[in-house]
Amino acid sequence: MEAPFEDVTRGVLNAIAEIEELSGRKILDGDKIITPCRDAKTGVDIYISTSSAGGGLQMMVTGVVQNMTGESAQRAALGAGAIVIDVLASNDGRLPHEKIERIRAMRPDMILMSGGTDGGAVTHVVEMAEYISAAEPRPRFGATYKLPLVYAGNTAAQPQVKNILGEKTALVLTDNIRPVLERENLAPARDKIHDLFLEHVMQQAPGYKKLIEMAGAPIMPTPAAVGVIMETIAKREHLNLIGVDIGGATTDVFSVFEGLFNRTVSANLGMSYSISNVLAEAGLANIMRWVPFTIDEQTLRNRIKNKMVRPTTIPQTLDELQIEHAIAREALRLALIHHKSLATSLKGIQQERTISDVFEQQQSGKTLIDMLKLDLIVGSGGILSHAPRRVQSMVMMVDAYEPLGVTRLSVDSIFMMPHLGVLSTIDEKAATDVFVRDCMVYLGTCIAPIGQGKDGERCADYVITFSDGRVEKGSLAFGDLRLIPLAADQKASIVIQPAKQVNLGAGAGVAVTREVQGGVVGLLLDGRGRPLQLPTDHNLRVAALMKWHSAVGLYPSE
Repeated sequence: MEAPFEDVTRGVLNAIAEIEELSGRKILDGDKIITPCRDAKTGVDIYISTSSAGGGLQMMVTGVVQNMTGESAQRAALGAGAIVIDVLASNDGRLPHEKIERIRAMRPDMILMSGGTDGGAVTHVVEMAEYISAAEPRPRFGATYKLPLVYAGNTAAQPQVKNILGEKTALVLTDNIRPVLERENLAPARDKIHDLFLEHVMQQAPGYKKLIEMAGAPIMPTPAAVGVIMETIAKREHLNLIGVDIGGATTDVFSVFEGLFNRTVSANLGMSYSISNVLAEAGLANIMRWVPFTIDEQTLRNRIKNKMVRPTTIPQTLDELQIEHAIAREALRLALIHHKSLATSLKGIQQERTISDVFEQQQSGKTLIDMLKLDLIVGSGGILSHAPRRVQSMVMMVDAYEPLGVTRLSVDSIFMMPHLGVLSTIDEKAATDVFVRDCMVYLGTCIAPIGQGKDGERCADYVITFSDGRVEKGSLAFGDLRLIPLAADQKASIVIQPAKQVNLGAGAGVAVTREVQGGVVGLLLDGRGRPLQLPTDHNLRVAALMKWHSAVGLYPSE
């Protein structure tokens, strides 16, 4: 959507006209949606919408201590569906004029200010407000309106912040996101960010007011809506899950562990517009290690640059597809590392005070992501949802995430998650039912023993008992990848006896019995060891990749 010629409602009306044609149902009366439903062939009960217009919500966050309130603010912004373009903190090592210059240059859509626990010192927070005031930041869109600013810091500093920024910005005060060191309170700030995004930023999009009138529920930013359905599913099924949405410009990672929801946006990792950043961040060697043939560096670089210049092209040859899948593995891997670093328990809290803590007040927060406790991985985004073969999506996620023990994998078949996220706020049961039945494609279950050994050595023995009473016994060697068919509606019981140095979650050498669920791909036994280490020698690596690919039928014409 490019302003000011386009009207956002045009796309919506065109899409609805197409649905009318396919369903044989009359939904539109001119430019109006017929609601409520009149009969079996006319109208709909409600129209709901998500919006990713404007290239995402670009936010700058400020805190006092970078790895305490700065990080809490970042989590609040990311959870609200924003892309964080910078984190400014009193102790980030930048001089005042550098901070002011940065605020001025970045032109965010919104600023989130945090800092200090309630009742604590106000000096640093006020100082940051002065820098923002001096920078006089201009919003990215719309020259006539004031920049939205959410203040979610020490409540004692509210009057001064209001005094300094009340005139210059569209200031909103909300509860402190870190009222005491031991607790984060992110929801009020997240809600305010949502409201301001729709009220200020999206209002700059032509036709947006019309769209709000058409919708029967508040319009949600797309990533936030995906987060809502992830959280709903995890709570309903009591799961620990990781979800990923890999797009052209960004990769979003969602997780729910022990009921705690986190979301991060890797704004520089994507499959088209940001593909060169994946190359820069992962390094050429890390991408090349997944390519199952010999290719010189320059050719690979040129292919990556071509994709950035022509983002809508799709691979025409098997070589191109394999290169794209190699890049996707690295984008997914890096986005998860980024997510793990932010989905942490709080920093700066004294769990137990010892003499060393007196000198080292900052305890590093421990990541909440525990791959052994992970029940389900949900993949979404073009490269995963539309891979030519479902087994490719499964292997890409297994290679990138290196799941441990027993983990179920699935993909969102038609990118319905955002819409179901909004629907779940109106009718949770309807949304989750559609999600499980029509949206999710269960790929199968991956069993990955932890440990390493020489190729060909015994990794684990297994006995699988299928629901029809059939029994399959076998031995998995190190370096093996094995696929056992198990349909989506089937379960099986598996007993795994790992080798003495190998662990499946119960301890080294301890046997594990699990009930596993099938999927369109089946049961994947991964004996490649954890952490996964590919051979360093080029020829050996290509041979290993070819062996794995043929073992699971990854690219049949190879």
